[in-house]
Amino acid sequence: MHPGRKGGYPWYMGLFSRRTPKKNNKETASRQDQRAAKSATLSHFQQFVSSRVGVESYFEPETPREQSALLLVARDGEWTRRRVPDLKTAASLANDLGIPFYEIVKTGYPDSMRQWNLRQQRGR
Repeated sequence: MHPGRKGGYPWYMGLFSRRTPKKNNKETASRQDQRAAKSATLSHFQQFVSSRVGVESYFEPETPREQSALLLVARDGEWTRRRVPDLKTAASLANDLGIPFYEIVKTGYPDSMRQWNLRQQRGR
């Protein structure tokens, strides 16, 4: 028993409570993670756009199975996809990249993408 304390060992309880992260630290870490993810996505998209011809962007809305995403498709049908939080963010990314922006639910998937996927499957 700790001298000066009544009953049990209440003195040890504060020892580990100092090590638990505070809510603000979690929020800051979450924001930092979001910024890092956005930066990585933008970097990937910039590299894709700069190394391919005729790139267009397509927004895929959220479904029960998948989160919303921005799909970039080159003229030859090669494509890449990254998650985005919403339509506004996707449109902003496309604008920043200087490429056309479409919504999959309004336009459907481009034929060039379908053809590219078929060529990739046959090549395996």
